[in-house]
Amino acid sequence: MFGSFDFDVIARTWQVLVFQGLAFTLQITVLAMIGGILLGTLLAMMRLSSFAPLAWAAGAYVNLLRSIPLVLVIFWFFFLVPYIGAWIIGSPTPIKVGAFASALITFILFEACYYCEIMRAGIQSIPKGQVNAGYALGMNYWQVMGYIVLPQAFRNMTPVLLTQTIILFQDVSLVYIISLPDFVTLASKIAQRDGRLIEMYVFVAVVYFVLCLGLSYLVKRLQQRIAIVR
Repeated sequence: MFGSFDFDVIARTWQVLVFQGLAFTLQITVLAMIGGILLGTLLAMMRLSSFAPLAWAAGAYVNLLRSIPLVLVIFWFFFLVPYIGAWIIGSPTPIKVGAFASALITFILFEACYYCEIMRAGIQSIPKGQVNAGYALGMNYWQVMGYIVLPQAFRNMTPVLLTQTIILFQDVSLVYIISLPDFVTLASKIAQRDGRLIEMYVFVAVVYFVLCLGLSYLVKRLQQRIAIVR
C-alpha cells in the first residue's frame, strides 16, 4: 500500500494545511476553551447553589447537552438557531449567524458542561474550614469564591481542564459538517482534488498524534509539579 505513497503531495500542501487549517482549528480551540471555562465555572457555582431552582436549571442544562452527540448540536445550532432567532424577534427571514460564530458558540455551550463538572469537583475539593473562615472574616459569598475557593480550585483542576481542552481540540474536526476550513476539512478537500486520500489522512493523523501526545506529556508534567507543590 505504501509503495505508491506520494510524499510530494504533502510537501506541496503542508504549509496551507498547517498555517491555515491547523491555525483555524487552534483558534476555535482557544476561544472555545476560554468561553467554556468561564461559562462552566458559572454553571458549577449555580449547581452548588443553595437556591434549588438555580441548581436544578444548571443541572438540567448540563445533563441535557452531555446526553446529545456534539455533531448533532453543531448541526442543530447551525441550521435551526437562525429560524428560532427570527421567530423570537418576529423577523420574516432567518437571522444571520454565520458558520464560524455558530461553531464557536456551539463549542462554548457544549464544552461548558464538561468544564462545569470539572470545576464543581475542584470547588468541592476545597476544605469547608477555609470557606467558614472566610465567612468568619466578614466576607460575602462572592468574595469567598473569588479570593479563597476559585483560585485553589483552578490550580487543583488545571491538569484536568487542559486534558478536556485536548479533547476539545480533537472535537473541532467535526466542523467539517458545516464546511469550515479547519485542518481536517482542508486536508479532505486536497485529498479529493488530487486523488490522494491515504497521504492526506495519514498526514492529518500523524499531526494530531504528535500534538496530542506532546500536550498530554506536558499536562502530566504539570500535574506532577502541582502535586509536589501541594
